[in-house]
Amino acid sequence: MPEGWSGAKVLAYLEDLAGRNAVGMASFLGAGFYRHFVPKTVDALCSRGEFYTAYTPYQPECSQGTLQGIFEFQTAVARLFEMECANASVYDGGSAIFEAAMMAVRQTKKHRLVIDSAVNPFWRQMLRTYTEGLAVSIVEVAHDKGRSSLESLKAAIDTETAAVIVQNPNFFGSIADYTELFAYAASKKVLSVLSVYPVMQAVLKTPGEMRVDVAVADGQSLGQPLSFGGPYLGIMTCRKDLIRQFPGRIVGRTVDMDGKTGYVLTLQAREQHIRRAKATSNICSNQALCALRALIHMSLLGPQGLARVAESSMEKARYAVEKLTALSGVALLNDAPFGNEVALTLPVAAEQVVQEMLAHGVVAGVPVGRYYPDMNNVLLLACTEQNTIEEIDRLAGVLGGVL
Repeated sequence: MPEGWSGAKVLAYLEDLAGRNAVGMASFLGAGFYRHFVPKTVDALCSRGEFYTAYTPYQPECSQGTLQGIFEFQTAVARLFEMECANASVYDGGSAIFEAAMMAVRQTKKHRLVIDSAVNPFWRQMLRTYTEGLAVSIVEVAHDKGRSSLESLKAAIDTETAAVIVQNPNFFGSIADYTELFAYAASKKVLSVLSVYPVMQAVLKTPGEMRVDVAVADGQSLGQPLSFGGPYLGIMTCRKDLIRQFPGRIVGRTVDMDGKTGYVLTLQAREQHIRRAKATSNICSNQALCALRALIHMSLLGPQGLARVAESSMEKARYAVEKLTALSGVALLNDAPFGNEVALTLPVAAEQVVQEMLAHGVVAGVPVGRYYPDMNNVLLLACTEQNTIEEIDRLAGVLGGVL
């Protein structure tokens, strides 16, 4: 903007720009970030000054409310994932994968990571970025048409491997049971890391049931709006015997000298508290307000509500698949089970289709070729409970016209 504009003129200019944003679009975007309904109660409670202005709870006698909120968040996440321990969150899903990988490196004293190429490409790039200056090697195992190749993952594990890292559902929406892979990794003294979609944990086999060592997630789907990339939160859970490798903050519940319940920060292996070289992490500020949003969201919905959201989203995805695969040249990428997200093959380049459909008010999904160069004709489509049958019919009609 030119220099010397008044505040009123700047505001009018920005409001004009904002007014050009597309509204009323039917969106089927996913790829790790999902448009779920967020009850207004979440905004109302998180906007209270006690929460909104709270900072690091270093002084427990002044921070009991914040500490209790974080403790309840840890408890809710541990129950949802059926894992023994949870921390107070990290930045996002990608940094959570990195932190889990570093837990494995410290625990095993090995420096080789095996990761499925069907793990979200954004998070794999973050893992590569964070490990750039470390003595850590990363081996990516090719997927099989969007499905995780369990045999290839097993074959990639050797005596130098610290961890095997997979995602469920994976980037392509495919669902798998990794119990056998995790058992195999354990037999080789290799830790297992599983990244999950929190809402889907209400209906899928949980990380705890699969007996994974560390389970992580991006918490965006739990009460966080899609705000041009954040802020979100990285959820982390683990087995109890790994808790001393856990990064960030862990809140514990205790009693004071009068026998009253109190909450404190415990096991703080952060660089602010101990020698930097001994810290479990240097990028582990927890997203306390986002974690509080997730806690309130989970509390409002409860186990039944979360399951209904997951099931409704899955039903919409199946209706979309039925409508779209009836079009000539459109087919499922594979026959794997899927949740609310699915990959479809098109008879032409998905990027071209997506761009053409935008002009008709439909955001059709993610062209997979942006991240997997040999999959230019693959479209990744996600549905949530927010998508209506009318929107899906519109999607199918516009896609049929474009094709």
